[in-house]
Amino acid sequence: MAQYDIRQAHPSMKVAVISDIHANLHALDAVLEDIDGRGVDEIWCLGDAVGYGAFPGECVTKLNERCSVFLLGNHDLAALREIDIGSFSPSAAASARWTRENMAEEAFEILRGLEGTSSRREEIGLFHASPRDPIWEYVVDSDMAEDNLDFQEEDVALIGHSHISLYFTRVDEMSRVSSVLAPEGTELKMNRGKWLVNPGSVGQPRDGDPRAAWAELDTESLLIRFHRLSYPIEDAATAITEAGLPQHLGERLFKGQ
Repeated sequence: MAQYDIRQAHPSMKVAVISDIHANLHALDAVLEDIDGRGVDEIWCLGDAVGYGAFPGECVTKLNERCSVFLLGNHDLAALREIDIGSFSPSAAASARWTRENMAEEAFEILRGLEGTSSRREEIGLFHASPRDPIWEYVVDSDMAEDNLDFQEEDVALIGHSHISLYFTRVDEMSRVSSVLAPEGTELKMNRGKWLVNPGSVGQPRDGDPRAAWAELDTESLLIRFHRLSYPIEDAATAITEAGLPQHLGERLFKGQ
């Protein structure tokens, strides 16, 4: 049976939670600068360093240097030819093929050495997509969240993949799951109940806010804050076009969709 009163067994640590960078170096640099100004102890990356954007190798190298947790996402696995891209959209498949041909070998070696699509730190579950399916499942509604809250061992799990800043929570086993978007400035105290939390996407948000997203977590108090940050979107979009990637991958950055 799940425990609904989380005990604080570890010293406090401030963690930056990031996900879905998607080779957007301009967004990553802006987020890392913001993180550095907030006195963060560690950075946890939930995967998808590559795909869609024009700077996959630079992003992989920088994340490897900065992150104490660096998970693989489905686009990273696609670049490594470890999953079939037949289910990808045409533009995502084109981006995967472009990444395979253009990313530096050093970056491929880094990706090959990563621990996988899930991990656990400070009694918190870390998954690229979901606890039930860390590679593919998009947790975007209460029914899927309910199933994953039943499945996950941890009271708090952090997920990426959907590119949407949001959270799901269940106070106890008799309660319904709440599903809530998490705009900039949202603060949650996660010391009671079970939680699934998505910090949103650094490099390609899809929740209608084009600004880069990340979240700041205190591992003792289990307080999490959601942040959004402006970055030079036009430069990132221009780089996509100049690289020969599908033009709409740059255009969608302006819309956050």
